[in-house]
Order: sequence, then C-alpha cells, then structure tokens
Amino acid sequence: VSKFKMPENFRSLLDKQVVGPSTEILTESDFPVQSFKPKVQMPFKRIPGQNPRKVEEERRRRRYLTFDIAELLASKGIDSNQLMPRHYDPDNIPPIEETKDSVFPIYLPLKVFDDDEYDCRTPEEWMSLGLEPGSSYRKPVPGKALLPTDDVLGHVDPKSQALIYKWTDVGVLDYDKETELYLVHKTDKKGLVRDEKGRPIVNGGITREG
Repeated sequence: VSKFKMPENFRSLLDKQVVGPSTEILTESDFPVQSFKPKVQMPFKRIPGQNPRKVEEERRRRRYLTFDIAELLASKGIDSNQLMPRHYDPDNIPPIEETKDSVFPIYLPLKVFDDDEYDCRTPEEWMSLGLEPGSSYRKPVPGKALLPTDDVLGHVDPKSQALIYKWTDVGVLDYDKETELYLVHKTDKKGLVRDEKGRPIVNGGITREG
C-alpha cells in the first residue's frame, strides 16, 4: 500500500481537462428557477400512455420561451407603440390613409380591456414564484412590460407624444391589490434586476429602513 501523492501541477491539470456538455445552468440570474416553470394541469402520478409531469413541464417551458409578445401582436397588425393612449393633438392629426380608416386617436387605457378570467394563476400565485425553499426573502419574477424607452419623460408625462413604448424584460417586484397594478423594474444588459449600487432587488425593493 502506498500513500496517495498529489502532483505539484494539479491545478494546471484540471485546467487542461476537457469535459462534455452539461445541463447545469451556468448563467447568473436574479430570478428563481421555479419562476420559469409553466403551470401544468396533470396528476403527479404518471398514467400509462401519458408523458411524465416533468417532461410535459420542460416541453411547455421550451415552447413558451420561443414566443415573443411583440412578434405575436405584429403578426396581427398591432403596433405595440400605439397601445398606450397619448395626449390629443388637434394640430397633428394623421391622414385617414395612415390610420386605416380610424380618425379618432386611441384614448382608452389597456386595463379597460383586461380580462383575468382565463389566467392560469392569481397575482398572489405569480408573486409566490419568487419564494425559494428555505429562503427568507422574495426574488423578482420575470416578465414583459410595455414601458417607455425614456425613463425620465415616462415618469413625468407617460402620455407624451414624444415617447416610444416597447416591450421590455422586467422583474416583477410586487403587486398592489387596491390598484391592481404590478411594480416592475427593468433588467440590465445582463438580464439582472439590480439597484443603483448593483445589489439584487428583493422583497419588492423594501429594505429594513423602509
């Protein structure tokens, strides 16, 4: 029996090792893994002839990731930038040819047409996706929001004619039952939800100091 001897260049040997592909998620994210899982109405116990529940979840997750709401709306002839009502400007009315026989500007907010009858989750269930097992704080939930590209003017006058609205990747931080509105925060270039100091935003952005 001989004693195991570690080679002196052990670290360099590890660096030279070439391993195969891995299913491990190596990209950094501020979103919980379970927040990307779709809701599947299937029994946990597999029925003969049916796909296992986990297989169906993964198939739906990959399928939903291929969808883009801006492309889906554009395929129906809907301009996302026109979904937000603007201030009425009588001196700058576009011709009928450009408005497709509609001489009246859009003036009703989107919430008038909102219908949650077929939603698969309640707002509370959506927010609970940010809770990880054993964690004491709630992470943001990934989502898409129609927001202005100019944050400053968007806060001052969200109905300004100069604003351009686009579907933006956001982290959903909180939900207000009274106003039925979600609090969201734009993701950065890396897809992270961070504050001005680069710290992850959790618990709806509420700190111990309030």
